[in-house]
Amino acid sequence: MTPKHWRILTASWLGWVFDGYEAYALFIVMPFVLKTMLTADMVANKPVYAGLAIGITLLGWGIGGMVGGVLADYVGRKRMMVYSVFFYALFTGMTAFASNFWVFCFLRFITGLAMGSEWSTGVALLAETWPNKARPKGAGFLQSGFGFGTLFAAVAWMVLSQTNPLGENTWRLVFIVGALPAFFCLYIRRAVDESEKWVAAVRAQRWAANGGKSGTGSTKRPFTLTEIFREPESRKRTLLAFLLSLSATVGWWAISALLPGFAVHMAQTLGEATPAVWGLRAALVYTTGAVVAYVLSGFLADMLGRRLFLVFTYAGSLLLTLITYQWTHSIEGLMVASFVNGFFTLGCAYSWMAIYPAELFGSSVRATAASFIFNAARLIAWVFPIVAGTIVKTFGGAPQAATSIGLIYLIGLVVPWFMPETRNQDLPD
Repeated sequence: MTPKHWRILTASWLGWVFDGYEAYALFIVMPFVLKTMLTADMVANKPVYAGLAIGITLLGWGIGGMVGGVLADYVGRKRMMVYSVFFYALFTGMTAFASNFWVFCFLRFITGLAMGSEWSTGVALLAETWPNKARPKGAGFLQSGFGFGTLFAAVAWMVLSQTNPLGENTWRLVFIVGALPAFFCLYIRRAVDESEKWVAAVRAQRWAANGGKSGTGSTKRPFTLTEIFREPESRKRTLLAFLLSLSATVGWWAISALLPGFAVHMAQTLGEATPAVWGLRAALVYTTGAVVAYVLSGFLADMLGRRLFLVFTYAGSLLLTLITYQWTHSIEGLMVASFVNGFFTLGCAYSWMAIYPAELFGSSVRATAASFIFNAARLIAWVFPIVAGTIVKTFGGAPQAATSIGLIYLIGLVVPWFMPETRNQDLPD
């Protein structure tokens, strides 16, 4: 390990910190945004507009992630990271000056486009520069940035809401804070070098998804998004990893989105004096559990192997969903369950995406493959915040909705056995 490796981790980690900040800050301030921006005829449908603002951000995040991952394989990891961080910071800052709800949604969508491309770029850069033995741990540490970002958002809002400098418009300052990554671009430009593996692959024209020469018979570079589907083996890897990602993403959005409300409802039922506080506590405890998993995930993946780590992750997610929503009957017990739930359904369930896909594909398509696996699921899951209320009503309550949707984790008990074991193997060139 050299200072160069730590600078790359720092750059990738900080970018993911602000992504986590942005995602969670939107949840926190949404009630206050709606209060100041909805017109009289819109107020009656607050949940719909809240879900719309969150869903459209996720849609932009998914599209931006797909496009950004492809571009990172063409223009380079470092350059794409600078672009994504700069434009994400710019449009986040502009969100603070939104004049009405629809302008707010538009800026959320554009911010999501820029924000989505940062993750796959950072994952590819770290994977291609860190030593093989350290790479899974570094990827886990990188992923922890999202958890720290959500905690940062919670603390920032706690301070701002107590001082309340702009009254009912104090929520705007949360997005001003989110513009800080613009200064981070200077660090990236000065401290981070381009991936030598990517440069070597492009120069040698190793266009194939497995890291070798393309089987198309042409020296012209094939489109990276089609290349990962062209050969049977790379197509199988892409689709199976996507199924795992879809399972994790759908499960997470259903479970994490319902958890604060479920905690508040339980606290009310049990006669707690301040039930609303328990919703925030559940969210923070859940995120803390995820941060612990992020830090440990690389060690666990190396100890168990990639397949067993995936099975461990999805079995734990399925079991903890049942424990949290069906078998816990005290508010204190729910806090404990929330911590372990976050460890599996957010921490482990997203850490493998930073560790495993990079080991399945060659350098000329690595960012494209990672971004497709991670973000294509979001292009499906973005509708869940919009229809969350309908889902709960359809299933007859949050516990029934969470446990029913949580059955999607069964996918993760089957799919890993059809995928290659990559523990202790070098990255494909």
